[in-house]
Amino acid sequence: MPHWIRVRHDGHERFGLLEGESIRLHAGSLLGEHSPTGESVSLRETKVLTPVRPGKMVALWNNFHALATKLGNPVPAEPLYFLKADNSFLAHGETIRVPASYSGKVIYEGELGIVIGKRCAAVAEADAPGHIFGYTCINDVTAVELINKDASFAQWTRAKSFDTFGVFGPVIATGVDPAALTIRTILNDQERQNYPVHDMIFPPVVLVSLISRDMTLEPGDVIACGTSVGVGSMKPGSTVSIAIDGVGTLTNRFE
Repeated sequence: MPHWIRVRHDGHERFGLLEGESIRLHAGSLLGEHSPTGESVSLRETKVLTPVRPGKMVALWNNFHALATKLGNPVPAEPLYFLKADNSFLAHGETIRVPASYSGKVIYEGELGIVIGKRCAAVAEADAPGHIFGYTCINDVTAVELINKDASFAQWTRAKSFDTFGVFGPVIATGVDPAALTIRTILNDQERQNYPVHDMIFPPVVLVSLISRDMTLEPGDVIACGTSVGVGSMKPGSTVSIAIDGVGTLTNRFE
């Protein structure tokens, strides 16, 4: 299955197909018309960037049956979501940083990400697959103690949108069946999360359809599908990886 990657090489942003440790470069637009240039570069000679530049990241809460059961939450009647600001976006290999204004727990949340390939507004569920370009790995980093710090207002945006807290990549996998995928989170070589995508309450095509009724989704926008059991805190100096077989592995340090 194809794995698309965006990198910086010799001072220029390039994209192409990742084939082992080599990138077969393409010209044009990743989400539009493009064609191979005939050039290949070594992955080691590049800096990996986020695979797209989203205008927005829509992130789900309470979207897995197992976690809803563990927390005693009812199954929602419709998707429950928030937005992560674009200042938070961070690529594979870069450093997640502790916010200067916060000293509480910072948690990882390994998730599957949907990358929108075609503009969609109020699309039917049957048409939603045609608007999905592919899938990526996400670490929805959260300053968890901020969410309910003020009893009068839940601070989801602030807790989720610090610089470096919207981690995704390194590639976009196309031609995959998301229902067959499993998400794993590894913290300092210890597996902390291992859960199947098929346990989602609202699977990807349903999410795209329902969210597009609320807001227009543009090419490059990302939907973080929510997480399941095993979420936990990270200590500075930790290394965290989100691994999805068939999609990729997203690895970052937390400092």
